[in-house]
Amino acid sequence: MRESGTGRGAAAGEQEFLALERELAVFLRRARASSGEMAREVHPDLEPAAYGLLVRLADAGTQRATALAGYFGVGKATMSRQLRALEDLGLVARDPDPADGRASLVRLTEEGRTRFHRVRDARRARYKRTLASWDRAEVAELARLLRQLNAGAED
Repeated sequence: MRESGTGRGAAAGEQEFLALERELAVFLRRARASSGEMAREVHPDLEPAAYGLLVRLADAGTQRATALAGYFGVGKATMSRQLRALEDLGLVARDPDPADGRASLVRLTEEGRTRFHRVRDARRARYKRTLASWDRAEVAELARLLRQLNAGAED
């Protein structure tokens, strides 16, 4: 039986969270390195942080810059700088928003879409190789738990 409160029981009750923290730290370090590699594969001058913008645009479609900034939890100035860099590389374009002439909509260009999907397909193939010994249900459970963790992080 586990004790709660102070003493040895509290320390034992924290072990799961310490293990989670340790594993997430390793996972995030590897994810950052991987994002940097993938960004360079899309374009040698692409910043790692901007790779996530390509993911969002590929998954959600055309977006306003303000919606992207809100999704990523960054300011308008940061988003504007990242989008300008992506535009300069020919990976995204801005079109007038038909619902509001003062705003624009950001979309992947055909070049951006082609480059992004080539890298994403290679990444997915790496996941499949890495998790080849896992049961499909385990992969689905991992995805479900990560989705649940990400949803909780939004609170």
